[in-house]
Amino acid sequence: MMAETKEISIGDAQARADALHSEKMAINVGPSHPTTHGVLRLVMDLDGDTIHRVDPVVGYLHRGDEKIAENMTYNQFVPYTDRLDYLAPLANNMAYAIAVEKLAGIQLPERCEAIRVITAELARISSHLLGIGVFAMDTGAWTPFMYCFTEREKLFDLFEELTGARFTTSYTRIGGVTRDLPEGWTDKVLKFLDEFRRTLDEVDGLLSRNRIFYDRCVGVGVISREKALDYGLTGANLRGCGIDWDLRRDKPYSGYEKYDFEVPLGSTGDCYDRFLVRMEEVKQSAHIVKQAIEQLPGGLWYAEDAKKLYLPPKSKVLTSMEELIQNFMLVTQGPEVPEGEVYFEAENPKGALGFYVVSHGGGVPYRLKIRGPSFCNLSILSELLPGHMLTDVTTILGSLDFVMGECDR
Repeated sequence: MMAETKEISIGDAQARADALHSEKMAINVGPSHPTTHGVLRLVMDLDGDTIHRVDPVVGYLHRGDEKIAENMTYNQFVPYTDRLDYLAPLANNMAYAIAVEKLAGIQLPERCEAIRVITAELARISSHLLGIGVFAMDTGAWTPFMYCFTEREKLFDLFEELTGARFTTSYTRIGGVTRDLPEGWTDKVLKFLDEFRRTLDEVDGLLSRNRIFYDRCVGVGVISREKALDYGLTGANLRGCGIDWDLRRDKPYSGYEKYDFEVPLGSTGDCYDRFLVRMEEVKQSAHIVKQAIEQLPGGLWYAEDAKKLYLPPKSKVLTSMEELIQNFMLVTQGPEVPEGEVYFEAENPKGALGFYVVSHGGGVPYRLKIRGPSFCNLSILSELLPGHMLTDVTTILGSLDFVMGECDR
């Protein structure tokens, strides 16, 4: 007697789950696990290898950044923004500084705006290079990770020359940036942008048409447009679903409206679409940086008229009594920010990073609330993971490209 057989598509996770009849089992992934990209714990009920229920648990890294901000001056909090998404501190600094500057009504010189755009887009390239490389490693491809990491190290050399630090740079100040671009630095950036494209093409060739990578990503972790909006997804995770929204273009700041760039979109919202969107975003960021360098205006890199907000350059502090007093007052009491409240969000590598600042006057914020993109992007896990196989968890987490320092702040 022949046994009854039933044909099931390998991509149909629900059909595979229905065909299995096994006892449910609870399993923990994390909080300290290589595939969770930080201290994230996933409590899952499995039916065989199929995920039946997921309960994401965060809170292991909680540092109270928002309360820390309410007990120090505006400039003293800049280094803490480095440690939110520690893969893109230059972009975090910029978003926080713009929020405070809007509250204080500061207009920055064009050169300062251009420098901030250059550093923020280089931070995006750095962050996406690591995100793409780690995602490849999560699916079993080691070589692209090493290629991406090598290029990221070259970027860190440039960051070190500009800011004095490789990782937590603290480059931005309220009312400007710490220092002007070093002589010859932009030439090195342009050289890097030309060279890293060849590496990016190699990574593209190794991954995009790789049969294993393709099968592990296509049709896996599909997020519909409606669900993406319901859960407040932003950044490449939102654009991977086909939603055409980018704050740099749609709510421009720091002069982004002057640059020509495209916003790449996905179509199905699966892991493969999110990978392709990040690959293209890296190319577009390089395009923006080249434009910003070609159009780089002269002048100051800080708002000279904001004497109650910006720390004067060291050379002036050592030679002028007025600047010495200005420096002393700002360091001891903080910048003079008028009463009011403001919310500003910037298009960071992980998505929309927002700062809500309430001032009662003086140099310390009365309240500060941070909207971290990784927290919102991860909130969809409990709905996204059920129905997938346990091995898909690694792929889906890698495709969302989150940082727990920003999620669990």
